[in-house]
Amino acid sequence: MYVLWVMLVFLALYIVLILRGPSIWDRLLGMSLVSAKVILFILIYASLNETSFLLDYAILYALAGFVGMFFIILFLSNKRRKERRK
Repeated sequence: MYVLWVMLVFLALYIVLILRGPSIWDRLLGMSLVSAKVILFILIYASLNETSFLLDYAILYALAGFVGMFFIILFLSNKRRKERRK
């Protein structure tokens, strides 16, 4: 149980990083860390309650987070290249 409380403290710190991050890259890092913590919460909850179907949801959430982060980074890098050309 103590692990969940420690994870909640780190989750709060990551949310502060998202809100106060000086650059967009810091905010993206915070979003990625929050996503990882949510996946860990799902996995711990699934193991405590012995519900194996939640593992599938954790895998889908991780895949969606990865693909989403990839496209956000691709969009931001293309935007930066266009600004440099002008």
